[in-house]
Amino acid sequence: MKESDIQNLIRIHVSNNQLGTLFRVNVGEAWTGNNVIHNLDGSITIYRPRRLNTGLPVGFSDLFGINNLGRAIFIEVKSKSGKLSPEQENFLRMMTASGAYAGVAKCPEDAVKIINGLNIGL
Repeated sequence: MKESDIQNLIRIHVSNNQLGTLFRVNVGEAWTGNNVIHNLDGSITIYRPRRLNTGLPVGFSDLFGINNLGRAIFIEVKSKSGKLSPEQENFLRMMTASGAYAGVAKCPEDAVKIINGLNIGL
């Protein structure tokens, strides 16, 4: 199962069981510029390109939100074989040290544990 499928299962489970509110985060970068030309082959040409960051730090969790008690939640979603990057591990540790509930979820049950304060996978 892909990580995006697991993320969707977690969001649906949390919503259906009224456990809190979660948001999906896309972290990354792209290129933008003053003039973008769409070429006939489907590619694009960007003139005067500049890097565009999402504004979130590298390692920011896939899902974040609050539980019903108002506690901040950060959930990094991984497939069964997925591993944390050093940046993701650092981010989760920083959030935990700040008092948030944070961890790694490979299924909705893992996410529920995190929402309830078990910082798993660290």
